[in-house]
Amino acid sequence: MNEVLSQDEIDQLLQAISSGESESDDFKPVNDTRRIKIYDFKRPDKFSKEQIRTVSNMHESFARLTTTSLSAQLRTLVHVHVASVDQLTYEEFIRSIPTPTTLAVINMDPLKGNAVLEIAPEITFIMIDRLFGGSGDTGGKVNRDLTDIEQSVMEGIIVRILANMREAWTQVIDLRPRLQQIETNPQFAQIVPPNEMVILVTLEIKIGEEAGMMNICIPYITIEPIVSKLSTSFYFSSVRRGSTTQYLGTLKEKLSDVEMETVAEVGSIDVPIRDVLNLRVGDVIRLTNVRVSDPLVLSVGNQKKFYCQPGIVGKKMAVQVIGKIKDENEDEFEELTAEEGDTL
Repeated sequence: MNEVLSQDEIDQLLQAISSGESESDDFKPVNDTRRIKIYDFKRPDKFSKEQIRTVSNMHESFARLTTTSLSAQLRTLVHVHVASVDQLTYEEFIRSIPTPTTLAVINMDPLKGNAVLEIAPEITFIMIDRLFGGSGDTGGKVNRDLTDIEQSVMEGIIVRILANMREAWTQVIDLRPRLQQIETNPQFAQIVPPNEMVILVTLEIKIGEEAGMMNICIPYITIEPIVSKLSTSFYFSSVRRGSTTQYLGTLKEKLSDVEMETVAEVGSIDVPIRDVLNLRVGDVIRLTNVRVSDPLVLSVGNQKKFYCQPGIVGKKMAVQVIGKIKDENEDEFEELTAEEGDTL
């Protein structure tokens, strides 16, 4: 148990030492097992522990998304997880990566400045081999620059990785990362001064039986405008807020491009199968349950959605929407946005 000495006790102890009443051998060093971290005042920490924890949580989500996308793209089992999140100088980061390597300079719009995405050579050439139809077995470490074709292939992989990065950062900022260029020599990727502090996210990528590292290096000066948002309370409150409005807009945007089959039904009648088998070219089927003046029913997928009337646009047959069929679930789900007078 640690005991704190009072000022009187300290004075008495000093007096005893100075008078020779106490020998130095009587004082034994305290066995202190505490870990001591050296602090460099020339290089103060820029990120708090909470901010680093938030960045780690964001990139755990990024790792899960990248695991799925790379597994689909490479057609093999890929596992990505966050190995560490640290803050250091940019010079220390540059010195820690091999030469040559795959260095992607990333524009962090709308933030000012760039970031760096580094993929270790052993992982780079496994990805390239898989996309070229190989098994991914590169036969050991490959240490050379990328060819023009290989660099083009890596651009496609990095663009997909950046899409995952954008989604992982959604709760903090609408980040739109864009690939600027790919370098193989770290000396040509000086995006900030060497002594500038950066946050380094190291991820381990395992492809089959092979494993390697991918690093995301983001300078403090780049994310300084949103540092206040890198807190646990803000991050999780943003997750709850975004689940109602933000994702709804994204879903609408994605669904608007989905192709659906539309069918205009003139009418229907029950016919015995033997009559259907005996039908010949020129036969007439009388629809006794509909009239010529009745509107047609336009079905989208397997749902009857609109009333329409037939016509011709140019030399093509068409139908014009004249009304909407009342849906029992209209209050629960948003209807298709076709309006009266639209031509299909």
